[in-house]
Amino acid sequence: MESKSNPSSESKASFSMDDFAQALEQHDYQFEKGKVIRGKVFEHDSSGAYVDIGGKSPGFVPMQEAALTRVWDLAEILPLQEEMEFLIIREQDAEGQVLLSRRQLQLKEAWEELEEIKESGKSVQMRVTGTNKGGVIGEVNGLRGFIPRSHLMQKQDMDSLVGELLTATFIEVDQERNKLVLSQREAARADAIGKLESWKLMEGQVVSIKPYGVFVDLSGVTGLLHIREVSGSRIDSLSTIFEVGQSIKVMIIQIDEWNNRISLSTKVLEEHPGELLENFNQVMASASERAAKAREKHFAAE
Repeated sequence: MESKSNPSSESKASFSMDDFAQALEQHDYQFEKGKVIRGKVFEHDSSGAYVDIGGKSPGFVPMQEAALTRVWDLAEILPLQEEMEFLIIREQDAEGQVLLSRRQLQLKEAWEELEEIKESGKSVQMRVTGTNKGGVIGEVNGLRGFIPRSHLMQKQDMDSLVGELLTATFIEVDQERNKLVLSQREAARADAIGKLESWKLMEGQVVSIKPYGVFVDLSGVTGLLHIREVSGSRIDSLSTIFEVGQSIKVMIIQIDEWNNRISLSTKVLEEHPGELLENFNQVMASASERAAKAREKHFAAE
């Protein structure tokens, strides 16, 4: 018995393939929302710019999507015949036109860049544009940033900072919450730490005494003289040796720039364990000579 072809099945299969081909022809899958594409600006009008993106219809950049900052001259931001990247913010409409944005692409790139800067610990420049009770507001890479009053070097008369460029490091970079929090104080500390040298003798002032150590101010940077680094002998109470406001000489034995920490020592100045406890003034008076010997011994052992 001969098998008979089914005309309706052939027709249905043929229609399905034709329909699929037509769908592909009508929809360009290069122009999906969220995709970055390259295009060349070829025309300006009062509401935006038209961009040749290689499709049947040009892409369009509305004026408010041309840049992160307010646009006064579209020709300056999107020059004619210049090829650049755009972010698709709306797929093809009934006329085949794609809506593009430079602003949102720059916004995305700005957040990524600031996240990298935060991870590296580097500082940035923030232009102060205003103040509120909690601190100052400003602009960083086109984004709105905030420095709390407690993280400013100048906590009084914050209005005088408007228009100034402040060097700061990031405390928080949160794109989802649109939140940038910075610290001028930490940036200043990091800069000062960067100028210090390990195994250098410095004179500082005792600013705080804790059970575990003494905090010493070194020209605006605070280091920790841990109780184990005070002397080679046991110490029951640091308050019997030091007092707040006292000037002392200390050796910088470690600088942790990543965590902004400075470790200090007076123990390395002793010629025998406990000498600092026995004759504090003599150790301080001859600290320079003792420091030179301590440095020589340290580097010889490396």
